[in-house]
Amino acid sequence: MKIQKAAEDYLEAMLMLKEKNGYIRSIDIANQLGVTKPSVTYTTKRLRENGYITMDQDGLITLTETGMEIASRIYTRHKVLTQFFVKLGVPSEIAREDACKVEHDLSPVTFEAISRLADRD
Repeated sequence: MKIQKAAEDYLEAMLMLKEKNGYIRSIDIANQLGVTKPSVTYTTKRLRENGYITMDQDGLITLTETGMEIASRIYTRHKVLTQFFVKLGVPSEIAREDACKVEHDLSPVTFEAISRLADRD
């Protein structure tokens, strides 16, 4: 399942918004990611065409099963990496930013090793 980093970021943001608000709207995605509404329109169209999301007549977005799998994987990576960096002594805001930078590129083997270390007390 090969997907671009930007699409992963959008799907992750959608999952975070769903958890926070109970719904997903384009304007909230734009605010969350700090992008323009036209960027969101373009990307959501591509995500819809590729089967990662659906959108109802009111503009509310729903992650499909495939979209949810990707969003959950990236969001889990983000949380684990943030936790790991904080345990290393990195301030939480920097840890979150750094987690965003590496969450897409780590191999499964490296991520699992970090997960094991992050779970240690």
